[in-house]
Amino acid sequence: MKIWDKGIAVDKKIEQFTVGRDRELDLYLARFDVQASKAQANMLARVGLLAAEENEQLQRGLTELAAQLEDGTFTIDDSFEDVHSKIEYFLTEKFGDAGKKIHTARSRNDQVLTAIQLFLKDYSERAAAKTLQLVTVLLQKAKQHQADLMPGYTHFQAAMPSSFGLWFSAYAEHLLLDLALFEAAHTVADQNPLGSGAGFGSSFPIDRQMTTRELQFGSLAVSSVGAQMLRGKTEKTVAFALAGMAATLAKMAYDLVLYNSQDLAFVELPAAFTTGSSIMPHKKNPDVFELIRARCNALQALPNTLMLATSNLPSGYHRDFQILKEILFEPLTQFLDILDIVLFALPELKIKPNLVEQAKYDAIFTVENINQLIQAGAPFREAYKQVGHAVEDGSYVAHREFHTTHLGSVHNLGLAEIQAKVDAFRSRSRLFR
Repeated sequence: MKIWDKGIAVDKKIEQFTVGRDRELDLYLARFDVQASKAQANMLARVGLLAAEENEQLQRGLTELAAQLEDGTFTIDDSFEDVHSKIEYFLTEKFGDAGKKIHTARSRNDQVLTAIQLFLKDYSERAAAKTLQLVTVLLQKAKQHQADLMPGYTHFQAAMPSSFGLWFSAYAEHLLLDLALFEAAHTVADQNPLGSGAGFGSSFPIDRQMTTRELQFGSLAVSSVGAQMLRGKTEKTVAFALAGMAATLAKMAYDLVLYNSQDLAFVELPAAFTTGSSIMPHKKNPDVFELIRARCNALQALPNTLMLATSNLPSGYHRDFQILKEILFEPLTQFLDILDIVLFALPELKIKPNLVEQAKYDAIFTVENINQLIQAGAPFREAYKQVGHAVEDGSYVAHREFHTTHLGSVHNLGLAEIQAKVDAFRSRSRLFR
């Protein structure tokens, strides 16, 4: 069944090509199409385009479909073009004319767009919730290890003393910045396009404010032409948010791969979290973080791929938009899986103690030696030259005790301030309402 069918046969080869993977990918949208159809039927009854009894039938049928989706029995077989035709067929077979009326004052354009808006809005909320869990874990680890020193590196050279508390809290704060991008994406997805039809509205006296309230959209996409222009814009905005967060996680994963190596040996994963070699029995490979790094790097290409698919399109609907589902939907699920595995692995990460006590890290205390001379009255430039000459002629002796004494001021993690940022973001953002 096709909801645009007028009784004219379509060549099977053409049909197979144009349908593509819609039957498979539309399962992402099915729950949201049912939700939007419920709101559509209620609105049609409110304005007198459906009888109360017909609306009651449709609500009952849509609730039955929602139950099928919940228990996994809902399918879209080859006789249907997409989820939208399957839902309308189900309602028509069950209730006759009432099912045929559900599409009144609605186009497949705004029907699909509404389901996508709801799906991406819901996705943003779920991804944000998992990210906030990860921020909490990182802050807990930062507090736990705020006094555990580690060498800080620049240019892949040991540079200055740092701490694991500083490292964990840095990623917590940056994920909070990434959540701001998801908040922007959520704002774009939180617009109701239902009732915009094919992009030119409807001559029926529909109530778009009613469906906006019922679907819990933050606002109404007022212009019917502008509502259709959300197709592509919402996907790209979500992809930019996803790419930003993926970049942060890729960097964190790369750090942990390095820190887990024998040469640095800053951290250790439990043996059960590593894989081995087929010929080298000593190997304990951090594959989980290598795969996180690779997958997050791939996710950063999504915005560009979506832009290439849509950048030369004028306003209005175009079938080109269909492939956005193929580009975006499965990576969205993959990213939730990445967040889950990070949440699973990170709490089990073991920190190696007394790292900076090793002689090879003596030089990272040069700045502290300079600071000690400054405290004794030497000008900075003279102190800098004195310590530099000592390093070069081999007479340098690291003064770890000065750094340890001033650890609280040197590594002011600001954990309370970062937590305050988290709490403020959570309380004000629609992502968590």
